Amino acid sequence: MYYNNTIMKIICDWNNCNKIGEYKAPIEKDNSKEFRYLCLEHIREFNKNWNYFANMTDSQVNEFIKSDMTWHKPTQNFSGQDNFFKILWNNTLKENLDGINNDDIRVSKLRQFNFSDDDIKAFNILSLNIGAEWTIIRDKFKKLVKRFHPDKNSGNKKYEEKLKIITLAYTQLKRSYKK
Repeated sequence: MYYNNTIMKIICDWNNCNKIGEYKAPIEKDNSKEFRYLCLEHIREFNKNWNYFANMTDSQVNEFIKSDMTWHKPTQNFSGQDNFFKILWNNTLKENLDGINNDDIRVSKLRQFNFSDDDIKAFNILSLNIGAEWTIIRDKFKKLVKRFHPDKNSGNKKYEEKLKIITLAYTQLKRSYKK
């Protein structure tokens, strides 16, 4: 550890140990910002006895593992939430997607393929030809998710919103193709 360009040696934070504490060990399992410094012998002992899941029930451990799959960030499952999806589609997206003119001849011709206005908007959001095959839709969605994912864009809210719209469009088409 350095202080004013001089090396400060930290003594091991183990009972009655006078060796240099070079290794960080967390003080609490849920707070990775506070550490104690231990020597090599005691960090080995600490690591050997460390059990993050101590004092947790099986259901708490399972919940932690399940949450770990999404980096402990909240997720939203759009399937089974018809009302939520409809409200979000109608409110959030209408302002962004009203560039499609319902009087357009192309749109009226496409109605013969049983695509709703929302389906047509979803195809446009994903930059796909209307009526594209499901495999093409799925592949395009995967590419867009990788491109606009917040982890790839330093958590930029602009990309989060784009990803939300892309996910809603994909969900709309997924519903239509399942019918």
